[in-house]
Amino acid sequence: MFRYSLFLVIAASAWAQVYELTGVITPATRGSASLYGATEPFTASTLIDDQGRFSFRKLAAASYTLAIFVPGRGEARQTVEVGPSLADSRRRVQVSVALKDSDFDPTADRRRHAVPARELAIPERALRDYGEAQRDLEKRDAAAAEKHLEHAVELAPQFAGAWNTLGTIAYQSRRFPAAEQRFREALRQDPSAYEPLVNLGGVLVTMHKFDEALEVNALAALTRPNDALAASQLGMTYFELGQFDSAIKHLERARQIDPAHFSHPQLFLAEIRLRRGEKQAAAEVLENFLGYHPDYPYAAKMREKITELGRN
Repeated sequence: MFRYSLFLVIAASAWAQVYELTGVITPATRGSASLYGATEPFTASTLIDDQGRFSFRKLAAASYTLAIFVPGRGEARQTVEVGPSLADSRRRVQVSVALKDSDFDPTADRRRHAVPARELAIPERALRDYGEAQRDLEKRDAAAAEKHLEHAVELAPQFAGAWNTLGTIAYQSRRFPAAEQRFREALRQDPSAYEPLVNLGGVLVTMHKFDEALEVNALAALTRPNDALAASQLGMTYFELGQFDSAIKHLERARQIDPAHFSHPQLFLAEIRLRRGEKQAAAEVLENFLGYHPDYPYAAKMREKITELGRN
């Protein structure tokens, strides 16, 4: 009953504020940090100093994917929430990221040094368009970013990364057929690319194409077993197909990898528990969810539901 959307809706009052996200990674090491909007087009990047510290300023209240890249180790990702309940009096949200070797995707390090042969022929103008699009997204100007990316793929149709970003913008703008087409084109240009694969799996779930979604999300989860998004989407697909035992397995895996994940696996888990009459288990999952998402727009109703379940 709480699975309103894969998109997190933020209360209008929260959007009126801007926040700073400061973080530290342990063990401390130099690297880079990137922040991606989980539900709206946005991206920003910064360096991590030798004490493991980084910061992002002028952020809207939202869910973000934080990507930490450490040379020689790869990339690790986790969801971070930015909002009034998690911020101090100066509207600063602080996060501490403890990283284990198993958190990293080592292929990210290799991908930075190995460019697909087709992309070697991408003209400089297309690469500049792509860079300008990233700057547009940091300013939350998705329309300008889309124009730059469309020009990039016009110049270089083989530019899979640009196709994937175009698909992400379309998905987050709720233009799902366009998103599907763009992710498919990215995969056609680079069949080994992971990002458009897992993103296609997400849009197929959203468009209720569950049979193909099962195939795509299973492949994504097999390709990167430590990716919370792939695990969550596979669990969602099994949920929609009515295969609840398999859904629980993969949704719990997603929650284990990234408890605050923006796809909200807890809401699907709670729905399954309720359908099975497991009221206490449902209440516990919802309590867990609110611990990570205190500014969820339906939090008050959810707390009422938790109280109701505790009485029965």
